[in-house]
Amino acid sequence: MILTTFVLRRYNNELQTSEMFSTAGRTVKSGLVASAVVSSWTWAATLLQSSSVAYRYGVSGPLWYASGATVQVILFATLAIELKRKAPNAHTFLEVIRARYGAATHGVFITFGLMTNILVTAMLLTGGAAVATSLTGMSTTAACFLLPVGVVLYTIFGGIKATFLTDYVHTLMILIILFIFAFTTYTTNNILGSPSKVYDLLVQAAKDHPVAGNANGSYLTMRSQEGAIFFIINIIGNFSTVYLDNGYWNKAIAASPVHALPGYIMGGLSWFAIPWLAATTFGLAALALESNPVFPTYPLRMLPADISAGLVLPNAAVAMLGKGGAAAVLLLIFMAVTSAMSAELIAVSSIFTYDIYQTYINPSASGKKLIYTSHASCVVISMGYLYLMMGMSILQTKNMFHSTRSSY
Repeated sequence: MILTTFVLRRYNNELQTSEMFSTAGRTVKSGLVASAVVSSWTWAATLLQSSSVAYRYGVSGPLWYASGATVQVILFATLAIELKRKAPNAHTFLEVIRARYGAATHGVFITFGLMTNILVTAMLLTGGAAVATSLTGMSTTAACFLLPVGVVLYTIFGGIKATFLTDYVHTLMILIILFIFAFTTYTTNNILGSPSKVYDLLVQAAKDHPVAGNANGSYLTMRSQEGAIFFIINIIGNFSTVYLDNGYWNKAIAASPVHALPGYIMGGLSWFAIPWLAATTFGLAALALESNPVFPTYPLRMLPADISAGLVLPNAAVAMLGKGGAAAVLLLIFMAVTSAMSAELIAVSSIFTYDIYQTYINPSASGKKLIYTSHASCVVISMGYLYLMMGMSILQTKNMFHSTRSSY
């Protein structure tokens, strides 16, 4: 991505101004907008927790998860087109709030926006680190430390345009890996290999450990009390996750006026397929295979803590494809984490540059100072993250020292 940015500057005369860094010239077409929306909404949790929901509730889980988190993005299309109509020169949604409601409300929503970005980034890192630790045995601290490094570098060089381009590539790779596992589960696997075989194993799984709250304890029913409760929680909670995340507004701002609405509608509808396919593949495969010696936890079922940590997906992948499955899942989660994190980094950088620095510190700042602030905010954010990671490393070392001393 850094090389692509260099080539565009050298041969396409693209100057990295503050406008280009934050808005990509406001000319992005619907295809790239749609892929960016899909990529930004495909967190580690999208793949991991959707599979866990399928493991808990059966075939209803994928529908509850995917439909409960699709509505928000599709409805956001209305806000995207209204933002383009009424505030065509905005850089963040917070600028619109300040113009309409004043500085006090602006400050409140800056806090909301930054906290949303922090929480999303934390979920991305912890989910990705949990999978990396489970599959490779590497330190969780090291995984949290290494995952964002490349993201920070290419985002500083290429800005939001780099995010759009990498989102397209990452989404394509995610879909390819999901198709590989889906065809393995339902056509080629020597234990599963067909929908009818998966069906039979799920019937047996319901007899061995029926699901509380499901009709007849079955994994093959849409009548799931706990699943319906999860759907309600999912659909309500994700409204704030989308509407207060400046990353989604950034994409609407960067879109060409005629492409904002179709981009978000296509993105929302396309995103539905990812958690639904992941859950119906990995979640149901885990249920079908956990009574077989190929499953990592055999002869025991997965622990509730491991299910909550999202380890249903990697366990199912290893059971189906061994080390190759583990490598594919590691790449899958890496693609999801890095692409979504890039959007979060741009979102926070835009808030610091336009809503804090230009609004309250230097209202007459030149474009050169704004691009400097955008780059500096990315570095400061990454330095702050490194500082916190240093504290985590010291704490882990201290705990290891105490445990070693107590053993003596």
